[in-house]
Amino acid sequence: MPEHPDAFKKARAEGATLNVNCEDETLPLILRMQDVRKSAKDWKTFSSDNPLMCVLHSEASVRGVRQLPLEIDPPQHTDYRALVQPLFNRPKDDPEYIANMQALVDEMVADAVAKGEFEAVRKFALPLQSRALARLLKMPESEAEVWISWGVHVFHDRDDDAGDGHMLEAYTGDQFKRAEQQPGDDFFSYLNGVDFNGRKLTFEEKQGFANVTFAGGRDTIINTVSSIFAYLGDHPQALDFLRQDESRIITAVEEFVRYVSPLTAITRKCPHATQVGGENVPAGGRVGLCWPSANRDETVFENPDEVVLDRSPNPHIGFGFGPHNCLGAPHARLIFRSLLKSLCDRVERVVTIKAEPKMERESSFTRQSGYESVQVKLIKRSP
Repeated sequence: MPEHPDAFKKARAEGATLNVNCEDETLPLILRMQDVRKSAKDWKTFSSDNPLMCVLHSEASVRGVRQLPLEIDPPQHTDYRALVQPLFNRPKDDPEYIANMQALVDEMVADAVAKGEFEAVRKFALPLQSRALARLLKMPESEAEVWISWGVHVFHDRDDDAGDGHMLEAYTGDQFKRAEQQPGDDFFSYLNGVDFNGRKLTFEEKQGFANVTFAGGRDTIINTVSSIFAYLGDHPQALDFLRQDESRIITAVEEFVRYVSPLTAITRKCPHATQVGGENVPAGGRVGLCWPSANRDETVFENPDEVVLDRSPNPHIGFGFGPHNCLGAPHARLIFRSLLKSLCDRVERVVTIKAEPKMERESSFTRQSGYESVQVKLIKRSP
C-alpha cells in the first residue's frame, strides 16, 4: 500500500522554493522549515489580509465571506482570535469534555469492531469529525447528520458530487437566525450575544467565524484519521508498540500530524515587493507556506520519511506556525489521541483490505494528502 511520499524532496534539495502556477498566477512555495517559520511570523511582509485566497486556488466561487480570524492580520486578528479562544481550548482544559470525547470515540470503535469490515473515510472519519464538532460547538448530535451529508470537504465534495460552499453559508445563516429566536449555550448563540470591542458582531463577521470553523478542520481531520487506519493496517506491530507505553500515544499523534500534513499550503499576500529564496515577488503577489515540505526537512528531522511513533522532540508545524497557528489544534489532538487509545484498548490489530490514495495535482507537484477510501477490518482484542 502506498504511503505519503515526500512530494517536495527534490525541489527542497535544489532550492528554497518551488514555483506553482495557479489560475494565471505564479507563486513560490516556501519549502524549508526555517524559512516557513520565519515567513509565518512576519505578517507585515507576508499578509493574511487577502480574503478568499488563503489556499492555492481562489475560493471566491464557493464562499462569499472573509474567514475569521484566518484572513486578517494583527492587531485585529488578535482581538478576533481571543473572542473564540476559550471555546476552542475546551478540548485541553475541560476534563468533562475530554471524557465525553473519549466516550464518543470508544463507542464508534466498538461499533466498527462489531461490524468487522468497514470503510474508514466516509463511514468512520467523516462521522467522527462531524459528531466531535457537534460536541465542540454544543450543538445537537442530530445536526451532525446534516454535516455528514455534506461529504468530506464542505466546499468541493458531497456524496452526490454536487458540492457547493454557499450551502454552508445558507446553513450557518439559518442557525444564527434560529439562535436569535431560541438562544442557548451553543456556538451560534454565543456569537450572536458576545461583545466585541464594545459592539455586537456583524452578520458578516459571524459568518466568517462559522465558515472557518466548519471548513477549516474538516478534511484535514478526516485525512489524518483515515491515514492512521491505513498506517496501522500496514504496520501490525504499531499498536503493540503504543500499548507498551501510554505516553507514546501523545508522541504518535504529533508524528501522524507531521507525516500526513494534510494541508499542503496556506498562502500569504505581499503588500510590498520582496524576495523569497531568490524569487522576486511583486507587490500584491502571493507566496505559499508549504507545511508538508517543512515537515520533511532533512536538516530538522532524522529519517523524515519514516513514521517514528515515539519521535521526540518533534518540532513539526502541521498545525501551522506564528499568530495564525490552528485554533482547532487542541480539538484535533484530542480526537487523534482518543482514537489511538481506543484502538489500543479494543483492537488487536488493523487489517487493511484496500486503500485508494487521495492525490492533489498541481502544475509542479503531485502529493498524497490522505485517502479517497480505506477498507479495513478491526480484529477484536481479547479481554
